[in-house]
Amino acid sequence: MSNVNISIQERTENFATRVVKAYSELNKRHFDDAGKVLSKQFLRSGTSIGANCSEAKYAQSTKDLINKYSIALKEANETLYWIKIMIKSEIVSKSRFQNMIEENERIIKILTASINKLKEKEST
Repeated sequence: MSNVNISIQERTENFATRVVKAYSELNKRHFDDAGKVLSKQFLRSGTSIGANCSEAKYAQSTKDLINKYSIALKEANETLYWIKIMIKSEIVSKSRFQNMIEENERIIKILTASINKLKEKEST
């Protein structure tokens, strides 16, 4: 999914779909409570990125748009955190999640650049 011409909304929606599929796979395993909690946190934050980007489409102002993208950025950062914790806890293997980590990092870069551009535009 290295298509650079897709919107952030489409990119994060595709990412959310991957998160849901990964969560479904994880849920087929028998985890202890910690594994269940970690995978649910991953599901929650991973799908929230796209939800906030989707809301941003209908932002009422530049400030509102920055706010929605900022929330999405926080959720993307949190998702990366949960993936790293699941890897370090050996709930998942890094190799299975490497592509997802890379896409998550791309989303973070896009959101950061978008927020910075919007802030620049707002201050001029």
